[in-house]
Amino acid sequence: MTRSLAVFDLDGTITRRDTFLPYLRGWLRHHPRRNWIWVMLAALCRYAFGGRDRGRLKSDLIRGLMAAATVTEVAAWSHEFVEGLDDAMFCPGALEAIARHRSAGDRLVLLSASVDLYVPRIGARFGFDETICTGVAWRGERLDGALATPNRRGGEKLRCVESLRVRFPGSAIAAYGNSGSDLAHLRSVEHPILVNGGREARRLARSFGIPVADWRNKSSPAPVS
Repeated sequence: MTRSLAVFDLDGTITRRDTFLPYLRGWLRHHPRRNWIWVMLAALCRYAFGGRDRGRLKSDLIRGLMAAATVTEVAAWSHEFVEGLDDAMFCPGALEAIARHRSAGDRLVLLSASVDLYVPRIGARFGFDETICTGVAWRGERLDGALATPNRRGGEKLRCVESLRVRFPGSAIAAYGNSGSDLAHLRSVEHPILVNGGREARRLARSFGIPVADWRNKSSPAPVS
């Protein structure tokens, strides 16, 4: 029997809020940099006036705040960060959906635009079979900070889902995301649900016939098709 796939976004879908900026803030607490505010301001200015490229923004922030960090340093902080994420950070409905898909024998895939410095550890924490996220480049044993893969957002998530279809022919796919940028890949699967979406994202989802749900309250988990 062919296993179905369950593809989950991370930030705002499984978690209540973003994880990337808290990850960087925590790094700075352990590895202070005097110029951190200028790094962030410069990165935000390049983002605002340089085409609003989110991948470049991530790379600029990582390079400015973490460049030349060693494998050991990054691994230590990433472990501490993921282990320190409080249960309250995660949406109850998401955890219930993950558990139901696991019980059904589905292949669990975490698909996130956040970076591989820590996202695979979150995937492992919740028993995902596979994690697909934005890769960050290294130079030997030291962090470079450039992106090693495309930023896994919007159309890039759709390409990742299409790749999963090639790898797992005949498998039905359920997918969960929270933002308007997730609608591209949600529209391509058999069982999509937009969760925790804002007003405009919910409006667009409904116009495409995609169910919407709120996973932030235990009393309102989304159904699993």
